[in-house]
Amino acid sequence: MGTLLRKGLFNLFMLILGVIMVVPFVFMISASLKAPGEVFVNPMQIIPDKIYTLNYETIFHHKYYFHWYWNSFSTVVMTVLLRGLLVTMAAYAFARLSFPGKNAIFLFLLSAMMIPHDTTIVAKFMLYKYMGLINTHWVIILPAAFDVFFIFLLRQFFMGIPKDLTESALIDGASHFGIYFRIILPLAVPALITMGLFTFIWTWNDFISPFIFINDINKQLVTVGLEYFQLEAGKNYALQMAGACLIVVIPITIFAVLQKYFVQGIAMSGIKG
Repeated sequence: MGTLLRKGLFNLFMLILGVIMVVPFVFMISASLKAPGEVFVNPMQIIPDKIYTLNYETIFHHKYYFHWYWNSFSTVVMTVLLRGLLVTMAAYAFARLSFPGKNAIFLFLLSAMMIPHDTTIVAKFMLYKYMGLINTHWVIILPAAFDVFFIFLLRQFFMGIPKDLTESALIDGASHFGIYFRIILPLAVPALITMGLFTFIWTWNDFISPFIFINDINKQLVTVGLEYFQLEAGKNYALQMAGACLIVVIPITIFAVLQKYFVQGIAMSGIKG
């Protein structure tokens, strides 16, 4: 009886927690279908008395919105591809190769995770300006291409792959690049999808980096682009909610399709190594 009670209380707690997390999303959808002046008149009215579609019509006819959307999508795809290449190669080196100072270098990289992102913004801006990256999408792509967290995650996964496979391949004359491409990567698909999904969502939702490092409205990303609606139409929260609803369509769709691999990659990376 005690076990059933604990399970019931736990399920009730998780249900309440899930509702709390879903409410803002439901409010966003509801507000996007209301007239601008009705958003806060009766905010808890989920289904408006009259569906107001002009917010979405305004979004679809906006001169910049889908240009920002494409900027975000292309930037995210390039980030995912470049991070996938660099991080997997670094993780393979730390998991399978032996070279002087390997453990010290790895610990040094892990220590970099302890530095708050906000404390380095000024230094990053000066460096990116010196490199000529300001007002380009590379200012978002290149810094995100190398991520210590995912190096650690994939290193744990690669260390869980039996060494007999790589040692047999080396004996048969395979190079480390051959082992990396033909053996390690095919076996690491769940972990790679997990990294790609995290990278996509984090880069897609990033606001601070494009806000600070990109000033050209034509090159801006969609998360920051929503702020321009306030300049054009004042405090039109209904319009912003409509734009936000369109932003979350792609991440939700990708997560729904890949969630099986996402859970599998997290579980295997945590168990192995």
